[in-house]
Amino acid sequence: MEGFTTKKQQFATVWKMHTAGDAQWYPAQVPGTVYTDLLRNGQMEDPFWKDNEYRALDLMEKDYEYETVFEGTEAQEGERQWLRFEGLDTICDIYLNEEKIGNTYNMHRTWEFDVTGKVKAGENILRVYFHSPLEYIKEAYEKQPTHGSEDAMDGFVHIRKAHCMFGWDWGAHLPDAGIFRPVYLLTMTEGRIDSVYIRQEHEEGKVTLHFDVSRNPKEDLRKEIPVGKEADGYTYEVTVTAPDGTKIIAKDTPEDLVIEQPKLWWPNGVGEQPLYEVNVTLAKDGQPVDRWTRKIGLRTMTMDIHPDEWGESFAHQVNGKDIFAMGADYIPEDHLLGRVTPETTRKLLEQCKAANFNAVRVWGGGYYPEDWFYDLCDELGLMVWQDFMFACAVYDLTPDFEANIREEFIDNVKRLRHHASLGLWCGNNEMEMFVKQGEWVTKPSEVRDYLFMYERVIPEILKKYDPETFYWPASPSSGGCFDDPSDPNRGDVHYWDVWHGNKPFSDYRNYYFRYASEFGFQSFPSFETIKTFTDDPADWNIFSYVMEKHQRNAGANGKILNYLQQTFRYPTEFTTLLYASQMLQAEAIKYGVEHFRRNRGRCMGAIYWQLNDCWPVASWASVDYEGRWKALHYYAKRFFAPVMVSCEEQNWMTAEANMNREHFVYEKSIRLNVTNETLEDKKVLVKWALRNADASVVKAEEREVTVPALSSVWLDKEEYPDVDVFGQYVSYEAWEGDTCISEGSVIFSYPKYFHYLDPQLSYRIEGDEIVVSAKAYAKGVEILNLSEDLILSDNYFDMSAGEKRVKILGKASRKVEAPADWENQVKEKLADGLKLRSVYDIR
Repeated sequence: MEGFTTKKQQFATVWKMHTAGDAQWYPAQVPGTVYTDLLRNGQMEDPFWKDNEYRALDLMEKDYEYETVFEGTEAQEGERQWLRFEGLDTICDIYLNEEKIGNTYNMHRTWEFDVTGKVKAGENILRVYFHSPLEYIKEAYEKQPTHGSEDAMDGFVHIRKAHCMFGWDWGAHLPDAGIFRPVYLLTMTEGRIDSVYIRQEHEEGKVTLHFDVSRNPKEDLRKEIPVGKEADGYTYEVTVTAPDGTKIIAKDTPEDLVIEQPKLWWPNGVGEQPLYEVNVTLAKDGQPVDRWTRKIGLRTMTMDIHPDEWGESFAHQVNGKDIFAMGADYIPEDHLLGRVTPETTRKLLEQCKAANFNAVRVWGGGYYPEDWFYDLCDELGLMVWQDFMFACAVYDLTPDFEANIREEFIDNVKRLRHHASLGLWCGNNEMEMFVKQGEWVTKPSEVRDYLFMYERVIPEILKKYDPETFYWPASPSSGGCFDDPSDPNRGDVHYWDVWHGNKPFSDYRNYYFRYASEFGFQSFPSFETIKTFTDDPADWNIFSYVMEKHQRNAGANGKILNYLQQTFRYPTEFTTLLYASQMLQAEAIKYGVEHFRRNRGRCMGAIYWQLNDCWPVASWASVDYEGRWKALHYYAKRFFAPVMVSCEEQNWMTAEANMNREHFVYEKSIRLNVTNETLEDKKVLVKWALRNADASVVKAEEREVTVPALSSVWLDKEEYPDVDVFGQYVSYEAWEGDTCISEGSVIFSYPKYFHYLDPQLSYRIEGDEIVVSAKAYAKGVEILNLSEDLILSDNYFDMSAGEKRVKILGKASRKVEAPADWENQVKEKLADGLKLRSVYDIR
């Protein structure tokens, strides 16, 4: 920064890399990774193609070196120089001009090394030597066989590296390595800003910001010295720029700054996301030293936990309002971290907002995402449930390990605590539950160390560095101490009886969880995504070797067929089976989410597993690896709509029907509900109709309903004892003014038994709209173009006979492209390529 005594030089130089010991070097990109550099240089095959994963894994038995030459200047008298690495994955030795200056052993930390007197005028050689992660975990596991998820490789718990790189029940064995974040040379004469902690005090008509600013002396960048507490010549100045550009400036080391008539930050769908830019300038004796610039949102956010008639509440409370959390669990975006960019993350998170998410959970088996991830969540209104990076394992809390993870926590808490989107910190994924059950536990000290890590060490760090953000010890949990961590009436729950437990979809309705932070159902990705890992028609069978290599949950392809036989007919063609699997997934999660939202107040969170994939695979994701929306993501857009009508029906699905028993009698009814997750009361006209299979109306009714803000309202039950369960269905809609804002349909038999008429689906294109026509009831209408990459305003929807207009919004892709000129190009692109089908075609 010009005029500042702290200078930060990024190594945007030319890097090269090679396999350690080989004579041949190759061009490298930093930030980047070993796998992405090897791919770029033709030294490995696509690790996602067929079973190339094995060959890619073998490459990580080797060590790799990265090297760059940079122009340097010697430290002048009074100056100190440091090398800063913001992300090294993982076991590294670092050399400057052939002198070893340090080593690293945690990809989740920032590493800094004093190089004063070691940087020469002119050319300097920086070399980073990466040791094999496979050799490291093998040796560590032999010394101490500490255990964790059987889907990952033995020894993964011994290295502070994204656990899922070693395999998961949706991930491959691809433990990449490399310099995945920037490298800097810091030159200082007076040290730098260590951190700025901003606390907010909200009162009527104003927000007071309280500042705690600390600095690092140039001699020791781990030492934290409060600014303004000592008469040492250090001062700071604060400038806050409001969303409208007006500025508030506070000089003379202010501890407080008042913002009048603040614009509050709200989650998506509830309100707007105005952001204030905060600049803190540190000076020594009037000379600028360093500057800290971030954007914040003015809001209060915590968890509302109090006893109630069902047990204990558990809800995100934002600005004093309890918000129902709607979203999905986020995993690393790619097995090859070098391919994750601000643009790819933006595309993914914008798809969350497009599907009406207001929250995401960062799962603890990956890594702490980049700064831009949280910046985007701030901008888009996505509350972040942030796990610390521990999942499905036990650990030995040795003194070295504790010292290592304490630094990891401090680094990431300081980095992330200012974000408006940060909803809570969570200690780990699923470990309280499994440790209580004795899973992976081989000695009593592992239980003791669990309690030390998540109920002593992390709380100590947060008490010092971020006491204002809520902390939860595990997910799931009822509050810690192994006190029934899966209690459905307290805390959060991971519910897997639907899917892992083979229970029917209707089992969701047996529970009224306070907050469901994991529940899911698998499907296959789109056919065009499958063709990115195999082009052989012999592989296009879900039980082929290649398809099962791209299915990491044992036996899951058979499980999909098991649920298929409960719900739809047997597809006789491969792509129809893919479609049927996506419809199953979408219907399953809809069954749960709509039930949870209808019981708003008792349940206050529905975070399904999972949002995304890190490679092309059959999984629980709603957006596949190539960015294509599965049916579930379109369903999510509907069942996460801020104002939604849904139906609690009684039918064969809820009656555990057995049509071959003598006394086969069950209720045939509907009970509609409207839920309103906005800050305004809503007047909604609810319409419903009993219809024949050709969509002709037998009986229609409507009712105007007032739904208070942040609530749900039930309508009276409607019984249909004489309905033809094979030939009649009920459609329902919610209208606000002249706009239908939510709709759906329900049948009373199993979907596979319903006598669907051929809807004779057709379409025409008008500008940026596809107009779909049906001549009968059509369930799950799918619109696909040849490349299966359209993003539409709606898809996989139910419709009665007539027309439905669907807007073309964009193109699904991992690549960032200029927006298409749909008005002029849509006919040329799509007129001959669109395919329509519905559940009628599952045969």
